[in-house]
Amino acid sequence: MQRIGRPYRSTAAAGGFTLSELLLVIAIISVVAGLSGGLYVKTYEKLLVEKAAQQFLLTARYARIVAVEKQTPYELELDMENQGFVLTTTQWNEQTGQTEKILVRNYYCRPVAFEGDVQFENVQMTETTHDPEEGLRIVFKPNGSAEPAVVQIGNGTHHYTVAIAAATGKVTLYAGTVSESKPTTIDLDAL
Repeated sequence: MQRIGRPYRSTAAAGGFTLSELLLVIAIISVVAGLSGGLYVKTYEKLLVEKAAQQFLLTARYARIVAVEKQTPYELELDMENQGFVLTTTQWNEQTGQTEKILVRNYYCRPVAFEGDVQFENVQMTETTHDPEEGLRIVFKPNGSAEPAVVQIGNGTHHYTVAIAAATGKVTLYAGTVSESKPTTIDLDAL
């Protein structure tokens, strides 16, 4: 007589996984998690460098715009010791009857301190903007021009370069080091 329905199975074949199979799966998951964790850390470090470079770029562009709009020079000061930067300008103080340097802090601009291992790796500026007492600063003038500068921001592995043109105050961001970047120059005679 034949049985109708399910075929006969032994109880040994209906069991779960063996211990060696479970350990193999756990080992594979551990290796994949370890590799992805390393990739995450490198991606996070790159994002910190990119964030710092973007903040520098946006602050420099804001400095140029507001210098023209308010007809007052604005200075982007690089803090090499603490690894960050601030935007400053001068303002008339009616109480003292003198001009004073103020820190620009508003919705569009704020002091920036780099996170992690991010730092200024290479700063190339003219000698007129490098005063040892005042530190490194890039001046954006009311006529739209700026002190020329090339600033490399990085963490030893990832690098971004910000170039500021003298005649136009145009600020450009490049991925890579100063030597890898190919900043364009503007020939005003050709216009």
